[in-house]
Amino acid sequence: MFGKIPATVEKHLTAGAEGKIPDTPKAGDPVFNNTFNIIVGSNWQAVNAARITAQKLGYHTLILSTFVEGETKDVARVHAAIAKEILKSGNPISKPACIISGGETTVTIKGDGLGGRNQEFVLAAAIDINNLKNVVVFSAGTDGTDGPTDAAGAIADGETITRAKKMGLNAFTYLQNNDSYHFFEKLGDLIKTGPTNTNVMDLRILLID
Repeated sequence: MFGKIPATVEKHLTAGAEGKIPDTPKAGDPVFNNTFNIIVGSNWQAVNAARITAQKLGYHTLILSTFVEGETKDVARVHAAIAKEILKSGNPISKPACIISGGETTVTIKGDGLGGRNQEFVLAAAIDINNLKNVVVFSAGTDGTDGPTDAAGAIADGETITRAKKMGLNAFTYLQNNDSYHFFEKLGDLIKTGPTNTNVMDLRILLID
């Protein structure tokens, strides 16, 4: 590495290695005696606020987890499967139901479209809840931005795919091309909040009435 970085950086690193400049303070260092950290916002707080609001609206609620990770399309299918189970058997909670989850998923990009993990989540879920009555899925980034787009996320229901077909839109093609933004833009179903100036990961909501 040396010889490839600026001389000033090399000098600083060498001085640190030789103990000529202080190391980064570790836990228990006296420098932290008067340091206090207070968490004023978290994904749990956002998810729990959504739960409280849903309960006030008369929904039975279930928080799946605030640690949801994994491939976005797979996570979407799990959420859709839960909606189907609630409609069929009333499990894990009965209607009207509100399923909430947080955390951040990941998207394996194979296409050249535009979108973000929240928009892709909603598109994948919309395909799986196609033709289901009274089911709505929503997902958005709490910072107001989803991927390299001006949207925070999107919203869909059991009629979204049918609406798209009538407009000549193939949901599978858009999903495969990672082009969820343009899919929902054409439908008018993007969620645009603008920058919220805070970021506590994502919020996903599934309503079953």
